[in-house]
Amino acid sequence: MTVLREPSDIDTAELPAPLAEFGEQIEVRVSPAADGKGTELAARRRDLPSSGTAVSRLNGSDPLADLRSALRRAKQLIEVGEVLAVDPAPHGKRTATPGGVLLEAWTRVAPRAGVR
Repeated sequence: MTVLREPSDIDTAELPAPLAEFGEQIEVRVSPAADGKGTELAARRRDLPSSGTAVSRLNGSDPLADLRSALRRAKQLIEVGEVLAVDPAPHGKRTATPGGVLLEAWTRVAPRAGVR
């Protein structure tokens, strides 16, 4: 993930809380991004070598979904100092259109799976 900060601004010993929660379960790598455009921040689980399948990502059972979510939140903390959140969807009864059903399904897995 590219973070809009200099590599020297990111201390792998003092990771943002979303990544620090993983403790010794993850390895974190920080390197300069291409063309000097920020910093590449990479994290991988030590105990899970594979990222799962496309099907597991779509149905929300991907074992690395939590790590991807933590990376996105860490990026926001590093860049702007807080995790940005979208206002929740309005509650109530909605007409079950095919597009609405698909949108609801994507919304349920989005916090863990990220933007699609």
